[in-house]
Amino acid sequence: MFRTIATPSRGRYREKGSKFIAFAYPVDNEVAIRDLLTSLRKTYHDARHHCYAWRTGAAMKNYRLNDDREPSGSAGKPIFGQIQSRGLTNILIVVIRYFGGTLLGVGGLINAYRTAAADALNNAQIIDQKVFDHIKLKFDYSRMNAVMKVIKEFELETEDQQFDQECILTLKVWKRNMERVSEKIARIEGCKLDFPE
Repeated sequence: MFRTIATPSRGRYREKGSKFIAFAYPVDNEVAIRDLLTSLRKTYHDARHHCYAWRTGAAMKNYRLNDDREPSGSAGKPIFGQIQSRGLTNILIVVIRYFGGTLLGVGGLINAYRTAAADALNNAQIIDQKVFDHIKLKFDYSRMNAVMKVIKEFELETEDQQFDQECILTLKVWKRNMERVSEKIARIEGCKLDFPE
């Protein structure tokens, strides 16, 4: 299980004429992140800075921070700090700054980016997301009842199916149940189990 946000949300912060608009998005890959960043740059083309941080994957190892020409560590890091402090992944937070004419200094920038990101997360619904794996089963049609019993018991979701002399099913399995599901499938005579990429 991991924590993420259910739907996109927004936040705001103002400081000495500068306006900070924060956007938080649930994402699960870098293509989606790139598309969102491109879209925001087009929509808010007149803004001075588009600073962001993101993290993806249940292991929380994929992440990136960007200060977008703000002083090093003054924007991406405080945004990412909000992601870390709430234990979130599969999330992108972008804070767009309209410069108000008064320099805020590094401390002021850190506070502004952190506060705007926090406001977006305060307006978001944080959810626990299950982590799934996939399995592929090959079995003779005569074993259908035994296979269906396992599918029903663990509420497995069928992603692909072929019914012929040999039946092939691709199933989505909650990672936490994978060992038990595999054991039950192994007990069905003539049922082959594979783990597709």
